[in-house]
Amino acid sequence: MEKLRILGVGAHPDDLEISCGGTLAKYVELGHQVSMAYVTNGDMGHFVIQPKELAEIRRKEAKKATEIIGAKFLWLGLPDEWVFHDRRTREMVIDAIREAKADVIITHDPQDYHPDHVAVSDLVFAASFLASLPHVVTAHGYVERVPEIYYMDTYAGVGFLPNEYVDISPVMETKMKALSQHESQVKWLKDHDKIDILDTVRTIARFRGIQAGVTYAEGFKKMRRRPGTVHPRILP
Repeated sequence: MEKLRILGVGAHPDDLEISCGGTLAKYVELGHQVSMAYVTNGDMGHFVIQPKELAEIRRKEAKKATEIIGAKFLWLGLPDEWVFHDRRTREMVIDAIREAKADVIITHDPQDYHPDHVAVSDLVFAASFLASLPHVVTAHGYVERVPEIYYMDTYAGVGFLPNEYVDISPVMETKMKALSQHESQVKWLKDHDKIDILDTVRTIARFRGIQAGVTYAEGFKKMRRRPGTVHPRILP
């Protein structure tokens, strides 16, 4: 496989680690260049800590997670729970794609459960094509080819039927270590939603692993941009 530039685009700090952290880590181990873009700052997820302080905590946690995976850190910093597909936000996503020089993008499924996830999925779909147009001007220059898009698993796999899997068994502990850096979010999910996200993520990876015939796996759906186009497998 040629050396690729991979970009994960997640709505919130921890989304990428939950749904594709193992695949991103595997890409890194194989010598590919990986970037992780966090669209929002996660500033709504606490009972006591105020948004400005929480946003900085979430940023630092996300940066630690990317370092464990071995990825480049991209922080868009939009307010949590308020992602909309407008021109300014689309331009920000275009520029993130260009900064990463992405050949492949992994992002949320269009039918995911959270409005921010759905908005980010739609933004990536539009921005991935526009990133290749020279007359669309942002801080970084245009990419030479339209990136391929893979949609990552939804929370608990609800409504998501993968058509490709990645065996993440050798990097499962890297995935879990990266996710564990999001300490404030792990606690928030326990307090607010009564969810043990670490146990949930390991269980989902095992379930996808059973489907794929391996110990642990992550599932994806390839986005097919045009009918009749050949899409060779480029997941690791």
